Amino acid sequence: MKTPKRLEPLIENGMVDEVLRSLKSGKEAAVYVVRCGMETCCAKVYKEADQRSFRQSVLYQEGRKVRNSRRARAMEKGSRYGRQEQESAWQNAEVTALYRLDAAGVRVPKPYNYIDGVLLMELVTDADGQPAPRLNDLEMTAEQARTYHAFLIAQIVRMLCDGLVHGDLSEYNVLVDKDGPVIIDLPQAVDAAGNNSARMMLERDVDNMAAYFGRFAPELSTTAYGKEMWKLYQTGDLHPETNLTGFFEESNQPADLHSVVREIDAAREENQARKRYLDGVSTT
Repeated sequence: MKTPKRLEPLIENGMVDEVLRSLKSGKEAAVYVVRCGMETCCAKVYKEADQRSFRQSVLYQEGRKVRNSRRARAMEKGSRYGRQEQESAWQNAEVTALYRLDAAGVRVPKPYNYIDGVLLMELVTDADGQPAPRLNDLEMTAEQARTYHAFLIAQIVRMLCDGLVHGDLSEYNVLVDKDGPVIIDLPQAVDAAGNNSARMMLERDVDNMAAYFGRFAPELSTTAYGKEMWKLYQTGDLHPETNLTGFFEESNQPADLHSVVREIDAAREENQARKRYLDGVSTT
């Protein structure tokens, strides 16, 4: 096939030998099957911000650390440079998440390299060596649904123990190879401790899995693994090998509003002190 323009520099630099075919085009990126030496890989080419259909980036970027203070201020102001840095941070988030989760033992595509908005990574294949199907493309028995669901809940737990929440998990971004499910598409992954919406996103990810597998094994639809694992995460009792029950009972104990207000005030004072410090640094 004709080489996409964004992949030409990788061919010129010898990182990619040949573009074999287009694999898919999604809301965030276009993915191609490429040959790198003797190995067949994936090249994920990220779309520019104005071409993406994923419009909730601000919600997902909360809590992402930007070490360079000039870059952080530019991103806050929304300048042209700031928008470029936001775009770079959005793309880097998936690369960072893939390396972290691969090291943590989560089944994700193995990342190989990232350059100029193109991520080279493992091509997930089925038993015949063909690109693996999405979970949504499969029909399964109730027993298989229970097995896959249990496996994915364990993967979500392992992700949370490493401090990450997928944020957009559904049957459309899980592949199934000969060894089972593989989680993909992570540019919107959020920091569990640094994003105020992390709990909501985690519960939504888990509920999406329950709803999908509940089509084949109806009892899964009523489970509450998301609430259960978040509670354990908050108390420091969640571990990769934690055995969950899928049952969670909401507490009827009234909230300690005074403590909540104190926490908010302390966070506000800390933020103001940080801004004063950064302003002082920028003027020196």
